[in-house]
Amino acid sequence: MIIKVPASTANLGPGFDSVGMAVSLYLEVEVMGVADRFQVDHVMKGIPHDENNLIIQTALQVYPGLKPLHINVKSDIPLAHGLGSSSSAIAAGIELADYFGKLGLSNEEKVQIGAKIEGHPDNMAPTILGGLVVGTEVGHHFDAVSAPLPPYTLVAYVPNYNLPTKKARAVLPKELNFKTATHGSAIANTFVASLFAQKYNLAGELMEQDAFHEPYRERLVPELLQVREVAHQKHGLATYLSGAGSTIMTWIESEHVNGFLSGLKKHDLKDKTVILQPDEYGVQIID
Repeated sequence: MIIKVPASTANLGPGFDSVGMAVSLYLEVEVMGVADRFQVDHVMKGIPHDENNLIIQTALQVYPGLKPLHINVKSDIPLAHGLGSSSSAIAAGIELADYFGKLGLSNEEKVQIGAKIEGHPDNMAPTILGGLVVGTEVGHHFDAVSAPLPPYTLVAYVPNYNLPTKKARAVLPKELNFKTATHGSAIANTFVASLFAQKYNLAGELMEQDAFHEPYRERLVPELLQVREVAHQKHGLATYLSGAGSTIMTWIESEHVNGFLSGLKKHDLKDKTVILQPDEYGVQIID
C-alpha cells in the first residue's frame, strides 16, 4: 500500500498559524512489508533511516504496538522551505498507525493528533483534509473549518536556501502593542471572510497586509518584495511568504503564469519555480 500526502502552504499572509491550503506536491510512503527492524529507504540528506524518522516516530506515538516495517519514501516537498514537509511526514505516520493498528480514526481525530504534535493546525488540517482550511486551538482541542477552494494557479518561488522554522520564529517580536494587534486581527478576520465569500480581489489585497510575521521575516527572505512587485506587474492576485519561508507563493490566473515566470527571469529572480494547484483530497491510501 502507498500513502500519498500533499504539501501545504500556510499563513497566506495574515492568517498566521491559522489558515492553510493543501497543494499539489506530494510525499509518498510505500510499505514494502514487515521487517525485523524499522527501515526507511529515501534519498534525503540528514533524515534518519530507522525508527528515529519522523514518520515512524509519529506512527509509534499514535500506535505503540506497530511492528517494524520496511518503507520506501519519495518526496517532492523541499525540506525547511515553508511547504509543510514535517506536517506531511506526521500525517503519513498517523496513517501508518491507523492502518496497521486498525484504529478507525476519523479525519477529525487525525487532525487533533497531528495538530497536537505540530503545535498548530495551519499545515496539518489541510494536509489531512485537503483543500483550504481555517483552524485554531481552543480549550486544548483544535477546530478546523474548510473554505471554498480558490480558482487560481499557485506559483511557488523556491529560493536555493532553506529557512528552519526555529530561525524564522526567532525574529518575531515577543509581543505587539494593542493597536497593531487589533489592526492585524481585523485584517485577518476580513481576509477569512473574503475567502468564504469568494471575494478574491479583496482577499488578494488583504493577503499582502499581514501585521504578524511578514514585516519581521522580510529581511530573512529579501526576494519576497521583489517577487511581489513582479506579480503586481503580471496580473498576480497576491504574493506572500509560504509558512515561515523561504518559499514565496503567488496566486495567479493560469493564463498569466507564463508572463509572470518571464518577468521573474527578467528581474534576475532565477531560483526554482514550481507551478501548483490546490489539492482537494488530502491524505490518500492507494492499495
